[in-house]
Amino acid sequence: MTVQELPGASYRPTPPPAWRPRTEAAPLLPDAEPYRVLGTPAAKGADPELMLRLHAELIRGRRYNHQATALTKQGRLAVYPSTVGQEACEVAAALVLKEQDWLFPSYRDTLAAVARGLDPVEALTLLRGDWHTGYDPREHRIAPLSTPLATQLPHAVGLAHAARLKGDDVVALALVGDGGTSEGDFHEALNFAAVWGAPVVFLVQNNGFAISVPLAKQTAAPTLAHKAVGYGMPGRLVDGNDAVAVHEVLAEAVERARAGGGPTLVEAITYRMDAHTNADDATRYREDSEVEAWREHDPIVLMERELTARGLLDDAGKQAAVDTAEAMAARLRERMNADQVLDPMDLFTHVYAEQTGQLREQAQLLRAELDAEDER
Repeated sequence: MTVQELPGASYRPTPPPAWRPRTEAAPLLPDAEPYRVLGTPAAKGADPELMLRLHAELIRGRRYNHQATALTKQGRLAVYPSTVGQEACEVAAALVLKEQDWLFPSYRDTLAAVARGLDPVEALTLLRGDWHTGYDPREHRIAPLSTPLATQLPHAVGLAHAARLKGDDVVALALVGDGGTSEGDFHEALNFAAVWGAPVVFLVQNNGFAISVPLAKQTAAPTLAHKAVGYGMPGRLVDGNDAVAVHEVLAEAVERARAGGGPTLVEAITYRMDAHTNADDATRYREDSEVEAWREHDPIVLMERELTARGLLDDAGKQAAVDTAEAMAARLRERMNADQVLDPMDLFTHVYAEQTGQLREQAQLLRAELDAEDER
């Protein structure tokens, strides 16, 4: 039976007057090559003040990563997913947002939260093993760190869509890794965002591996940015280690969303030079030579090379940035080394709005055990 022979095949519904094909002012297909600024003629037009701000944040971010990793070795953090090598994505994502906008981070994006102004200790509270988020999401406009992969993406879409319905000038920027694009939440978020025209930007930090699974075993798409086409939104491909390029692409996407242009999917090609977390042995799935090759494309190296060539950064400037970062690390060490005062009874707090009978019984049992321990 041919298509023409199928029952009702000749029927073609007449679209209502309001219907129109989806056409975007921005092209849907992503850049043929990752967009770059540093080391190209376009760098001459980059704002020197912005470049110096990005450089300072990159230096601070690298020191923050190293300090947080050291804290795990000292037992002060339960786990830490490093972003060494990815600092350009983290910093740029934080700096493109206005105060009223929202950042939706994954568990790996504590640096983005810190760059947005969050206290480093509060950013690390969850990774310390505390059940609290560590900060007030409403106060900082930073959603709770998302440990389940990609679940923060539909949340970002929902918030952005609600803000648009209310007439609020709010854009949501959601961060996710390449592994998260294999989750159903990624599909649902992008589909709803495009259908609703929600003011949200998705930043995929493609660092090559979802823990130990390389990208080639996750998708056959030419790039992750190409996935935007199927949802009807623009896709952008950018060098994720070029802080200026990432900032420029994200700034355009954020302003497009703010102006009513809908969502954008940005794929940043980057590389996590540290292991997935402190509990991971990256040597089991990648060669040291691969890591060393990426060190030549380190975001700090790229930025300092450009700033030095333009006469915007000298040794004194570099040292000033390092000193500021070291002072931050010292404060972080001091505060994280202070033992927390923990109350086991907190286990029963905020589980339900009204405690169930079973919870009350368990709480009474624990209280009796604690009182008996105190009497010994």
